[in-house]
Amino acid sequence: MSEVHTGHCLCGAVRFRTSGPLRAVTACHCSQCRRQTGHFYAATNVSDDRLELEGGESVTWYRASEAASRGFCRICGSALFWKGDGSDNISIMVGAFDLPTGLAIGKHIFCADKGDYYEIEGDAPRYDAAR
Repeated sequence: MSEVHTGHCLCGAVRFRTSGPLRAVTACHCSQCRRQTGHFYAATNVSDDRLELEGGESVTWYRASEAASRGFCRICGSALFWKGDGSDNISIMVGAFDLPTGLAIGKHIFCADKGDYYEIEGDAPRYDAAR
């Protein structure tokens, strides 16, 4: 039997289910992620075919850059997804998953752009830009 993880936005209008193992968490410290969430972004990802979405009509996609879009609940505003153009994978915010996730931070990216109000802790690798 495959590994299954479930989750939802704050109001519950958007629910999701993933099948199979999840990638280690990537913590992104770029200014876009900090502005959208109020802190750094922490996400895993799955291939598109391993994500089942319920309430997809409540997801609004914001074109965040020339290379990606960010999906959030149009009702409660919960940040949920990040999707790179042309990718067969979708990033899912780890905080939206039901517990336990069994996940840990595997790397930090865009550390050169991190906020000045916190320090990056732990032993996970750190990169000044994308990796």
